[in-house]
Amino acid sequence: MNKTFITILAVIIAVLLYFLSPILTPFLVGALLAYLVNPLVTQLMRLHIPRIVAVVIVFLILCCIITLLILLLVPLSQTQLARLTDVIPAAIAWVQTTVVPSFKEYIGTQQLVDVNALKAHLNESIPKAGGVASWLFATLLHSGIAILHVLFNIILIFVVTFYLLYDWKKFINGIHGLLPRKYEPTVIKVVNDCNTVLGAFFRGQLLVMMTLGIYYSIGLSLIGLPIGVMIGITIGLLSIVPYLGIIVGLIIASIAAFVQFGNFMSVLPVWLLFAIGQTLDGMFITPKLVGDRIGLHPVAVIFAVLAGATLFGFFGVLLALPVAAVSMVLVRFLNQHYRSSKLYK
Repeated sequence: MNKTFITILAVIIAVLLYFLSPILTPFLVGALLAYLVNPLVTQLMRLHIPRIVAVVIVFLILCCIITLLILLLVPLSQTQLARLTDVIPAAIAWVQTTVVPSFKEYIGTQQLVDVNALKAHLNESIPKAGGVASWLFATLLHSGIAILHVLFNIILIFVVTFYLLYDWKKFINGIHGLLPRKYEPTVIKVVNDCNTVLGAFFRGQLLVMMTLGIYYSIGLSLIGLPIGVMIGITIGLLSIVPYLGIIVGLIIASIAAFVQFGNFMSVLPVWLLFAIGQTLDGMFITPKLVGDRIGLHPVAVIFAVLAGATLFGFFGVLLALPVAAVSMVLVRFLNQHYRSSKLYK
């Protein structure tokens, strides 16, 4: 009876997650932020600061950091996007004048894309640096409902984060009180292992992503690529999936360098930068910041992200790796019990 009840409950939860996934993202992001900064609240409380005061302090610091990042990244992104209006047409023009003629007899034409028309379209679509206010105003006029939806989700994230931080201890105690007394020690041990894995992944992986993003942004900019910062940010964001950020970044940076400087020698500094970065990441950055506590194989990570995206969209991408990490802990736990069971012996 108990097993049947648990199975039915698990199926109901899975179905609810599937159908409610479009609205769950703000709650998941808020819960993630609360989980990440809750140790700071705990540290402040050890200094005999009341919890509400500690939560307000940490919450204000979190809001200031997010606001600062937005103020820094939005103008920077606008500048990088504006430079794409020159880089993309130049890349297409190089392909049409260098690569396409070699295959003219197969494709039947030498001009795949009208470069001038493309550049004019990009100039209209991508706001130049300094025109952010007018672009934002025009966007608000044309898609007001979508903008209001985004603003509502942002506000909801902050509200969820604040209330979860304030009631975190009550929330944990409430779940603890529901545990069957017979299985309480086992469940607490498994939950503590999951917390160790999740903490190592989230805090460590975020630091790895930031470190790689800063390294490649500065390195590619010093090499002379106008969109080096954008490529670096892309590498940092995609680094949540093993090797994806490096592969995508290397391809884009190599093409950009070759198109800009016009010879293969200009690509060598890019390859050297990525070789040094990959060496530092493999030997120092990831081992020091994340370590081997997660234990997820890169193939398992890629499969988890793709499966999450296919089943639940963006919500599934956010949920994929935590679920995979917790599943790995449960698999290890079951493996230990299996090896000590009579069936195995």
